[in-house]
Amino acid sequence: MLPPAHLIERLGGVARGSLLQRYGVPRHALADAVSTRRILRVRQGVFATPQTSAAIVTAAAHGGAVTCTAALRMHGVWCLEDDPELHVWLGAKGRVHHVACDCVSHWHAGATVFGVAPLDEVLLHLYRCRGDEAFFSALESALRQRKVTSLARLRSKLPASARWLVDLARTDADSGLESLLRLRLHILGIRLECQISITGVGRVDFVIGGRLILEADGAEHHDGRAARHRDLRRDAAASALGYESLRFDYALIVRDWPVVSAAIVSALVRMGGTR
Repeated sequence: MLPPAHLIERLGGVARGSLLQRYGVPRHALADAVSTRRILRVRQGVFATPQTSAAIVTAAAHGGAVTCTAALRMHGVWCLEDDPELHVWLGAKGRVHHVACDCVSHWHAGATVFGVAPLDEVLLHLYRCRGDEAFFSALESALRQRKVTSLARLRSKLPASARWLVDLARTDADSGLESLLRLRLHILGIRLECQISITGVGRVDFVIGGRLILEADGAEHHDGRAARHRDLRRDAAASALGYESLRFDYALIVRDWPVVSAAIVSALVRMGGTR
C-alpha cells in the first residue's frame, strides 16, 4: 500500500477519503496518518498533505478548486491584478462547506474538483468575473507559453459578444502589459505593428504609422539604473532615425490610462493624424 501522504501528493495535494480508499488505503491508515500529522484533515472526508498550498487547502475546505487570479499565478500566467479574496470553482452543483469565510464562490459547468482548476476553465471564469481586459491579457500570456489546450473550444464557450477577444489575441505578446496596451489601442481604432526590429535601436514593442514607437515598461524588466540608461540610449537612437518614442510604465497604463491615451493621440496629431 502506498503511504497516504505520497498518494495524496500524486493526486495534487488534496483528495477525498473515498478516492483514497478506492486506491487501497483503509480508513484506519488515514486516521493514523492524521494523528501523526503526516496528512491533514481539511474537512470531513477530505485530506491534504502539510506541504499543499494554503490556497488549495482553503479552496478544498470551501468545497472546490482554486480559480481566477490565484489560479493564473499557479499556472504561471500573467494576470492584471490579484483578487483580494480567494475565488473557488465549485463546478455546476457544488456545495459551500465553510461556515464563514472570505472566499468567492463560482458555479460554472463541470464536476467539482480539488486543487487548481484547469487553465482553460480558469480563463472562462476570469472573463465572467473580471471582464475583457483581464481575460485578454491572461489569454495572450497563456498563448505565448502554449498552455491553452484548445483555443477553438475556449472561444466556443465564451459569449458570442466576447469571441472577438480570442480572434484578436496573438501568440507573441511579450508581456501582459503589452497585451493590455494593444487591446485598448484597438478599441480606440489605432492600428499598430507589434514587436518590430529597428536597425540601430533593437526590437520595440509597437510602432504606429511607421514613426511613433510605443514601449510598455513592466517593472520586472525595467528596474535599475543600467536598464534606465539603456532605454534612454535606445530612445535617442530612435530619435536620430526620425522616430518619436513614448514610454509608459505599469502604473500609467493600468491606473492612469487617460494620460496615456491623450499622449498617444496628441503624438499622432503631430505626425499628421496617422491611425
